[in-house]
Amino acid sequence: MRVTYLGHASFKVECDGKIVLVDPWLNGPTSPIKVADVDKADIVLVTHDHGDHGYAEAVEICKKTGAYFVAINELGIQAKSEGVENVHTLNIGGSVKIGDIRVILVHSFHSCEKGTPTGFVVEFPSGTFYHSGDTGVFQDMALFGEMYGIDLFFSCIGDYYTMDEQQAAVATKLVAPHVVVPMHYDTFPEITANTDRFVKLVAEKAPDVKVEIIKPGESKEFNF
Repeated sequence: MRVTYLGHASFKVECDGKIVLVDPWLNGPTSPIKVADVDKADIVLVTHDHGDHGYAEAVEICKKTGAYFVAINELGIQAKSEGVENVHTLNIGGSVKIGDIRVILVHSFHSCEKGTPTGFVVEFPSGTFYHSGDTGVFQDMALFGEMYGIDLFFSCIGDYYTMDEQQAAVATKLVAPHVVVPMHYDTFPEITANTDRFVKLVAEKAPDVKVEIIKPGESKEFNF
């Protein structure tokens, strides 16, 4: 599994010959690429419709590449109305198989305009990741870890709108992944985070979990 951090809560995940984009806010101030730079994608996931999570860019990318757009029902219906051909309108707890990839829609605790805020668990043949979306910590994260055997956890840490470092460390303990990658921090002054503190807290609360700090534009390879 190859992960490229596209800034804020945006990721490109390449695994088993497929490309999945999550919350592709490519017009954001920390994104290393723009929509024009995306020439291939298989699945694009959008956790909710706040502007910093890339709904508009996701629609453009799906039209351009033919990728599947996957989101909560109401947001998927909107994408269809805007001309996206391949759309899956999931709801909480539902899942869909797209080729060899299973996408599961899970809840988060946040706000949005359409539908409800969500996270995603994505199962490839070679590994599973969980993108929390914007959220506070909640006990059900332990159920996600128990049910899906999550290898890689993308966790917000920036406080103000989402979990801070302490909550994210507790969330990491609940999910019990092999690796956690922090996100949703240092994009705006309000969400400045201390990654050293996060590393320290994870070491205390979930010592078996490895923390990987990825800078925007950087890629990391993971073998699970």
